[in-house]
Amino acid sequence: MRVLIVSWEYPPVVVGGLGRHVHALARRLAATGHDVRVLSRQPNGTDATTHPTLDETVDGVRVLRVAEDPAHLEFDRDMVAWTLGMNHGLLRAAPVWLDGWRPDVVHAHDWLVAHAAIGVADLLRVPLVATVHATEAGRHSGWLTSVISQQVHSVEWWLAQRADALITCSEAMRREVSELFDLDPADIHVLHNGIEPRRWRVERAEVDAVRTRYAPDGSALLLYFGRLEYEKGVQDLIAALPRIRRTHPGTRLLVAGDGTHADFLASRARTHRVRRAVHLLGHLPDRALAATLAAVNAVVLPSRYEPFGMVALETAAAETPLVASTAGGLGEVVRDRITGLSFAPGDVAGIAEAVRTVLDDPAAAAARARTAHARLRTDFDWSRITEATVAVYTATRPRPRDPIGKPKIPTGNAFGPDPR
Repeated sequence: MRVLIVSWEYPPVVVGGLGRHVHALARRLAATGHDVRVLSRQPNGTDATTHPTLDETVDGVRVLRVAEDPAHLEFDRDMVAWTLGMNHGLLRAAPVWLDGWRPDVVHAHDWLVAHAAIGVADLLRVPLVATVHATEAGRHSGWLTSVISQQVHSVEWWLAQRADALITCSEAMRREVSELFDLDPADIHVLHNGIEPRRWRVERAEVDAVRTRYAPDGSALLLYFGRLEYEKGVQDLIAALPRIRRTHPGTRLLVAGDGTHADFLASRARTHRVRRAVHLLGHLPDRALAATLAAVNAVVLPSRYEPFGMVALETAAAETPLVASTAGGLGEVVRDRITGLSFAPGDVAGIAEAVRTVLDDPAAAAARARTAHARLRTDFDWSRITEATVAVYTATRPRPRDPIGKPKIPTGNAFGPDPR
C-alpha cells in the first residue's frame, strides 16, 4: 500500500512516546514492502534559514521535514496559533512534495495534525485513519475549564468525527474516546504500542557507574522516567518516599525527563524533606537511560492519567521490576503480581507498600520482570501490530458524511458526576 503518515513529531524531533511509536510503525511498514511517506516538521523555534525544509529517505521511509514559518509563534506560549501555523506549513508543502503520488490512506496521529491530515485526505479523496494517543479531557481529569482546553477538545472532536477509521492504544482509551466524542466503541480499533527490546542492552560497566554515582553505599534506587507533568503523578511518588525510607533507609529516587513540572517537583521534595534523596536528571539519552534502567531496584510509574504506558514496556524490555498505578492503559499493560505490582492512582500509601514489597523480596520482583519481558514477544510485538494496522488500512473506505458542527463543550466534568 501507499501510506502517508502525518505526525507533529518524527525523529530527530521527539516530544514523547508518540514520536517513537510513529517512527517504529513507519519503519516496520516500509520493511514489509509498503510505500511509506511521513509528513512532519523541523524543530520548534527554528526557521527556514537555520532548518530548511528537508526531503530525505531514512530506513526506507521518505520523510518531509517542513521548515517553520517566520512568524514569532511559540508552542509553550501560543499553542493553538503555533499548531495552526505548523499545519499551514504542512499543507503548503504537501502538494509539491507528493507530485502525483497518491496514497491509499492518510494516517493522522493526534489532534496537532488534524488540519493538515484532513486537508490532504479531502484534497486527494482518500480514506483518513486517525490514532488518538490521548485526550485533553483525560489529561485534566475531565475538566475543560480553560479556553485552550476547550479549543483542543474541539479539534479532537473534529478529527474523531471526520476520520473514516479510529485507532486507540488501549481499551481504556477506547472507552474514553467513545464517551467524549459520542462514538460507538465497536467502531474504534484497539492496537497496542510495540517495543523493540534489543535497544536496551548495555555493558555492565555502564550499569556499575550509575550505581557508584547515585548509591555508593549500596542503598536502594528507584526510577521514574517520562514527561514531568501533573498527570504523571511524580508528586505522589515523592510524597511516598519518606515512608519508603523509614523501612529502607537511604533509598533514593532518580527522576529522568523534562516537562513543565520540574520546579514543582523540586519544591515537593523540599516540602517532604527528601530533596537530597531526589535527583532530577533531565532528559537522558537512550544509552544513559538504558544503563539507569539496569541499575535501579525498581521503576515506579505513579500516573494519574495514562492512555497506554509505553514506559512500562521499556521497563519490561530492560527486565527491571515495575511498580505502576492502574491509570488508563497501565491497568492493561501491567498485570498485578504477575508482571509487576499495581496501586490506585494518587494512592501515596499504596505506592509505598508496593515499593517496599519489591525491595523486601527482590527474587520475586525479578521473576515478575522476566514474565513482563517474555510478554513483549506476544502482546506487544511490532510485527503483529504492523500487520493489524495494515488490516485497518485495507478495510477503511471513505464514508459519506454530513457536515460536522461545533461540539458542545461540557460545563461540568466531561466524564460525568463520578469522574474516573
